[in-house]
Amino acid sequence: MRPYFKEVMLVLVVCALTACSSASKKTPFQNTAVNDTSDVRLTSSQDQATDPPAGSMDTETTSESASLPGSAAAGTAADPMEMNPQTSSTAGLSAKTDEPKDAQPILDEALEFCQASQDFWGKGDFDNAVDSLDQAYNLILQADTNKKSKLIQQKEDIRFMICKRMLEIYASQRTVVNGNHNAIPMVMNRHVQKEIKLFQGPERKFFLSSYERSGRYRLEILKALEEAGLPKELSWLPLIESGFKVKALSRARALGLWQFIPSTGYKFGLSRDQWIDERMDVGKSTKAAISYLQELHNIFGDWSTVLAAYNCGEFRVLRVIRNQNIKYLDNFWDLFERLPWETARYVPRFLAVLYILNDPQKYGFDLQPPDPPLCYELVTVPKQVHLKDIAKALDVQSKNIEMLNPELRYKATPPSSYELKVPVEKGSILSAKLDDIPVYTPPRRLYEYHRVRRGETLSHLARRYRTSVRAIMQANNLRSQNYLRVGQKLKIPTRSKGRTYAIASQAARADTTKPLRHRVKRGDSLWLLARAYRTNIQEIIRLNNLKSTRLHIGQTLIIRKGTNVGKTQEDTNSYLVKRGDSPYQIAMLHNMKLERFLRINDLTPRSKIYPGQSLLVDEKG
Repeated sequence: MRPYFKEVMLVLVVCALTACSSASKKTPFQNTAVNDTSDVRLTSSQDQATDPPAGSMDTETTSESASLPGSAAAGTAADPMEMNPQTSSTAGLSAKTDEPKDAQPILDEALEFCQASQDFWGKGDFDNAVDSLDQAYNLILQADTNKKSKLIQQKEDIRFMICKRMLEIYASQRTVVNGNHNAIPMVMNRHVQKEIKLFQGPERKFFLSSYERSGRYRLEILKALEEAGLPKELSWLPLIESGFKVKALSRARALGLWQFIPSTGYKFGLSRDQWIDERMDVGKSTKAAISYLQELHNIFGDWSTVLAAYNCGEFRVLRVIRNQNIKYLDNFWDLFERLPWETARYVPRFLAVLYILNDPQKYGFDLQPPDPPLCYELVTVPKQVHLKDIAKALDVQSKNIEMLNPELRYKATPPSSYELKVPVEKGSILSAKLDDIPVYTPPRRLYEYHRVRRGETLSHLARRYRTSVRAIMQANNLRSQNYLRVGQKLKIPTRSKGRTYAIASQAARADTTKPLRHRVKRGDSLWLLARAYRTNIQEIIRLNNLKSTRLHIGQTLIIRKGTNVGKTQEDTNSYLVKRGDSPYQIAMLHNMKLERFLRINDLTPRSKIYPGQSLLVDEKG
């Protein structure tokens, strides 16, 4: 009996091992198919045996597994493109349409949406102000910087500005924090000595002329630095930035005394439009530079690194710090060795200027007294006038008025109300003669400039700009009308056309409008008051010399009603939307603010336009 029992047990063990071996060889798909099949059989045939023969189960399972798409039993891996033709066509279409775009136009468009947000907010349009910031953020997410430091800096500046604008819209106030600002460390090493020798030799003339010009602006800069609690030595920073030239322009599009690029200027509140570029306004650009320096000092903590970051951007410096293995704060000059040459030269160059100015005779300089500071009065000009007409009315040279107002790009005030700087004791004279000064009519440009996009032809451009193919070819010396390059910049001749202005009548209305006094009540805010009186927030802040946008009950405000009047419908033309157009491109083409283009067409920053749609645009000047 025992031998027979042993043989039975041995057979059962062998069968169990065989079953385990066959189960381990099955794929996940096969196992799933077996379970599914057994469930179906149990449900449909309860009167049958619960376990079918093993051979029939394996055969049936294998056939069902082979029929499953993508099953391992099929023998080959299924191609996803063959499995779903619809997915294949969609993927192919997206591969064709997702072409890399130039980042600079996208960043410029994002900047314009940021400016439009500020314009909407100034007019009390809360929703469109926030939507404009959303559109700006969506645009910078699309910008491929290709690891270019200049584009990365612009992108980060715009991102910071969007956050700042959003806080302004919701909180309606700014908080300025003065940190613990230490003195600038005066270090003498071979790098500083090299820069001193350059100033003594080939750059001696530049140093002397820059020092001479510094007298015009340095007192104003020193006063602003003292109020902010920053080292007074920073007042010499414009000497190496721009040579104290308010219209200095670099290859990187940095402009003004403090050399702001457009994105950084917008980030710190410097506006730019067709008529004004506040990067050339000494007072406003100085405040922006102080804000930037304070922010950098809060990031890095020492002035040597702050100066390097001011030159090339904080993100470039942070990347170098992150990639090195030593603590740069122990010695800035360890970081100096890893910075780009132009940035690395910036710090010892500034220190060289300080050493020379502290002891000019030691380094062979005989410094003459600098130019006297520019003294001026502010006069509100409610209409667009040319500076030469103002100079004639005041009996002064036009270059004196131009020197006081370098931010005016075309030597003319903007169509809206503007605070003009005039020589001392000339403000009352200008106020008395404003009515006699003629309104300035900007000359019509003979040419427009257009950058060729994919699919455009000369005949298309001729129809768009209402000119001829021959005229475009002659203006650009083109030999063939069939060859255009994507990105090519063309000069398009335009037909002369009469233009009427409503600016004179608007100015007259603004001049005769007497300021009103409003007593602040519970629930009032600046944007509610601006909307009620048809003015804007900036005008209320300027008239009342407000340092913040916070109001208190019982406060008396001076408000000039109706200062937010724009151009009339008589100044507009209709424009048919072409394929590829966007609101931003149409606004730029007609020298319009994006905010105005959206407003007169009842559009929002999220609105879509379509080819053939008729929209209102300003007549070109």
